[in-house]
Formats: sequence, structure tokens, C-alpha cells
Amino acid sequence: MEEWFGQQWWDKRSVLLLLTTILVFAPLISFKRLDSLRYTSALSVGLAVVFVVITAGVAIVKLRNGSIEMPRLLPELVDQASFWKLFTTVPILVTAYICHHNIHPIENELQDPSQMKSIVRTSITLCLSVYLATSFFGFLLFGNHTLDDVLANFDADLGIPYSSLLNDVVRVSYCIHLMLVFPIIFFSLRLNLDGLLFPYAIPIAFDNRRFFSVTVSLMGFIFLGANFVPSIWDAFQFTGATATVSVGFIFPAAVALRSIMVQKNKICWFKVQTNSIRFVLFICTRVCPNSLMLPVSSW
Repeated sequence: MEEWFGQQWWDKRSVLLLLTTILVFAPLISFKRLDSLRYTSALSVGLAVVFVVITAGVAIVKLRNGSIEMPRLLPELVDQASFWKLFTTVPILVTAYICHHNIHPIENELQDPSQMKSIVRTSITLCLSVYLATSFFGFLLFGNHTLDDVLANFDADLGIPYSSLLNDVVRVSYCIHLMLVFPIIFFSLRLNLDGLLFPYAIPIAFDNRRFFSVTVSLMGFIFLGANFVPSIWDAFQFTGATATVSVGFIFPAAVALRSIMVQKNKICWFKVQTNSIRFVLFICTRVCPNSLMLPVSSW
């Protein structure tokens, strides 16, 4: 913002976050149905594709001009710290493929729930394609100078015509993309938090007071956290190593094990009941054989 408008009172981080929360997030998180965010979600996907197209286009142009150097194909490990730093990418990769929390809200709003499997496959395939294309062309374009955040590489001259314009388009489009993705994540977060706090209440969509209070409280907490977290990558690494691992792996496994145990308990209880009935019938047939017309073998 300072590059475009100079140093202003409103270009501080806290002020920009407040304006974004009021002008962008507040209207989008006020929807009570996930279906209402379908257009903003489609736009966010389109903006991610724009980022990939520009990165690929610049890389191909520079490749044809012969101005791209051969990048290093293996990481440079100079000490133990650099080795352990490789594992900091794992939480970010895990975060990139976490979509479990949106499955049930989307499925509940589908007219045909059987479409959910194809929706999940299409979404994961699209995300995988975007991630692979971004990583490939980004590393091809910047090579050994690729930063942890590839967006930071678009602050410098790309070495092609209209470089400054392309840099601005990439940064603005990706910024809007992130802002439009947030309401979808917030929808599931609010729904699950409400389920934890009010497990026996009516759905939050039918209670305006509870909907407003949970939304404001949760958004206020996120706003304060965004002001104190120094970098988005710190947040990704922390949540990727804790919350996303739980949502993606631990909780589904726990639910599956729980359902198996419940099923086994039902089977065991059925066997106990069956054996008890058999025992009662056996005693009755021995004490009073003519009192029962059903043979024991029918059980």
C-alpha cells in the first residue's frame, strides 16, 4: 500500500485489518447458508488460477528468452538446523489439503447428497493441479532465489515488459483470493464451535441472537490474533502442526474407531440377549416342555 499511496494513517496493519473485517468479512460471514458463498468461492478459485497463469506465462517467456538459470534441484543442507527446517513445510502442506470441515455443511445443502464424492474428488484434483503448477513454474521462474513466500518474489523486477503491472496484479489477485476464502472456513468454524458450546440447542441458523453473539465473539478473537501474530507462515505452521492434523487425521480416526466400538458393542449386546433368551427357553422346555410351542433351535 505504501508503494502506491505513500505513507498514510490508514496503511497500518491494524487499521487495514479493521477495514477489511468491517467492509469485506462482516458482510460475507453474515450469511447463514454456505450456498450463499458459491459466487465468492468460485471467484477465489478463479483468482488462484490467474496467479498460476501469470506465473506460468512469465516463466515461459523468460525460458524462451534464455534468461532463466538452471535451478538447484536438491536442498542445500549445511547444518542440522537447515535439515530440520525442511520439516517446517509439512504443516503447510497438511493445511493446504484440509477440507474435512466443509464436507458435512456442503452435503447438508445439496439436493442430491450422492454428488458429494464427485465434488470432493474434483476439489482435491483442482487444488492439486493449482499447487503443482504454482510450485513448478514458481521455482522455474525464480530458481535459487525462490523465497519461503513466493509472493514476496513479485516485489522485484521480473525482467520482462509490464513487470510492475504483473506484480501488482499477482499480489492484488492473491490478496482478494485469501479474503474470499476466509468466510468459507469461518462458516465451518462457527458451526462447529456452536455445536460444542450448545450441543442441545436448535440450529444456529434459526437463532439470530446466538448467531450474532457467536459470530462477533469469534471474529473478535480472530481479529486480535491477526494483530499479534507476526507472520501468516507462523500461523500456518502452528495450526498445521496442531489443528489441521487433528481435523485431517486424528479426529476422523477417532470417529471411525468410535463407530467400530459402538457397532461391536451392539453386536455383543445382541449376542448376550440372544444367549439369555436361549437359556430361558432351555429352562422352560426342561421344566414345562408343553408350555412352549417354539423349538429352541429356531433361535
